[in-house]
Amino acid sequence: MRPSDHMIQTELLIHDLKIPIAVIDAGVKSLLSRQDIYGPLTEKQEKVLKRIIRNVLAARHLVNDTLELGRSRQGIISAGETSVSDLVCHVLVDVLDLIDPAVSEQVAMAGSYDEVKIAVRQSGVRLMFDAATWTSVVCLDAAKVQQVLRNLLTNAFKYRSAWVKIGGSRSSTGLVLTVTDDGKGVCAADTDKIFNGHGDTGKALTSTVQSHGIGLAGVAALLNHMGGTICVEKSRETGACFIVEIPVTG
Repeated sequence: MRPSDHMIQTELLIHDLKIPIAVIDAGVKSLLSRQDIYGPLTEKQEKVLKRIIRNVLAARHLVNDTLELGRSRQGIISAGETSVSDLVCHVLVDVLDLIDPAVSEQVAMAGSYDEVKIAVRQSGVRLMFDAATWTSVVCLDAAKVQQVLRNLLTNAFKYRSAWVKIGGSRSSTGLVLTVTDDGKGVCAADTDKIFNGHGDTGKALTSTVQSHGIGLAGVAALLNHMGGTICVEKSRETGACFIVEIPVTG
C-alpha cells in the first residue's frame, strides 16, 4: 500500500468517527434533558453523564484537529475574514467547557472585552489584548488558528500552577498570539524536542485537563503550513510562554 493510500484510509476512518461521537453526545444529552421521558436521574448519575459529555467534546476536538492537520499537509488553506475577539472567545468557550462550564457560558454571553476578561479570571485566565488588536478583523484560516490556540491553551492549563495568560498584538505582517503559564517552564535542552513530538514541557501538575489534542508537534506543523512561526521562551522561574505569529491580510 502506498503511503498516500494509507493516509487517505486513516483520514476516512477518523472522519467516520464523527458519527458515533455525535450519537453518543445526543443520547447522553437526551438522558439529561428529557428526564420526563427517560426517567429521573440521581445526582451521581448526572455527574457521570456530564463527565461523558465533556470527554465527548474532547474526542470531537481531537477528531477535528486531526482532520484539519491532514488537510493542512495537503496544502488546503481556507482563509476568510474573522475578528480576533471571535477567534479567541470561540477557543475560550471550547476549552473552559471542559474545565468550568459555568464560566464557559459566561464567556459565550459576554458582549465586550471587559466582560470576557472578568468572566475568565474566575478560572485563572488573564487576557492581555490591546483594544485595537481585540477588535481588529483579519484574514486567515480561522479553523487552523483556533486549533493552534486551543492546543496551546489546553497545554498551559495542564502545566500551570495558578494562572494562564493569553495575549495578542498585530505585527507589520501578521497576528501575534502568546500563551503563558506559571508552571515549571521549559529548559533549553527540551526546546527542540517539544516541537518534534519527542518530548513535552515536563511533568504535569494536578489538573482537570487531559492531553486531548494534536500536541505541540501538530501545532508547529499547522503553523508551518500557514507560513507562521512558533517559539517558546525558556525560563523555569516564570513558566513557559509560547509565541505564535500568523501571516494575515486585512
